[in-house]
Amino acid sequence: MKAVPAALEAGKGPRVLVFLHGIGGGKEGWQASLDHFAALGWRALAWDMPGYGDSASIDPWDFPGLADALRRLLDAAAVDRAVLVGHSLGGMVALEAWTTMPQRIRAMVLAASSPAFGNTEGEFQRQFLAQRLAPLDQGRTMVDVAAPLIPSMAGPGADPAGIALARTLMSRIPPATYRAALQALVRFDRRGALPGIHVPVLCLAGEHDRTAPPQVLRRMAENIPGAACAEMPGAGHLLNFERPAEFNAALEAFLTRL
Repeated sequence: MKAVPAALEAGKGPRVLVFLHGIGGGKEGWQASLDHFAALGWRALAWDMPGYGDSASIDPWDFPGLADALRRLLDAAAVDRAVLVGHSLGGMVALEAWTTMPQRIRAMVLAASSPAFGNTEGEFQRQFLAQRLAPLDQGRTMVDVAAPLIPSMAGPGADPAGIALARTLMSRIPPATYRAALQALVRFDRRGALPGIHVPVLCLAGEHDRTAPPQVLRRMAENIPGAACAEMPGAGHLLNFERPAEFNAALEAFLTRL
């Protein structure tokens, strides 16, 4: 039997939020959101993706496997339907989950994410992988990877404590997991699924995000029937780490409309 992913949980009740972290994150990165929405009467969970934190890895490490792991988490937590809140790669996990278990999804928040990264034949994808994997190929550690990368992804005025937490979480990722996640990322493409999504969706962008720029989020929202798009002023790619209060406010505004 495959393992159930590890998760943090706060709050009780029939309304459920599930937070899905990005490629450099972990469940602890969502603590501010867990506390905020538990206080508002939501049951909130944040997972460690397979291979991250306290969760066993999967083989192959790919998006169908991640969606299946999310299903196991929902089953184990006795959650019939949930609002999925995915940051970056976590948003891609939410889109993948939509293709396999739409009946389990009440709504989605796709934050600093994209429906496609491209294919492995593209020059951009090759350069991206080479750049991100170069430190590990040179014998450096994930601490060395995180130290310059995390600050470079943030917008001006980011919360120093949040950036420090993001660096810590990325530093803890097993190199094999990070490599597998990058390889899966550049192969992801669920653009064809967007027109068929029939639950409420919020596409949330950071003003200064260069990884998933606001125009990418706007274009994604345009292809999802009825989707809303919002932009967080001053934020970069690490929305919930940089500006947790503003992130929670944007999410809360969306949830009140459900």
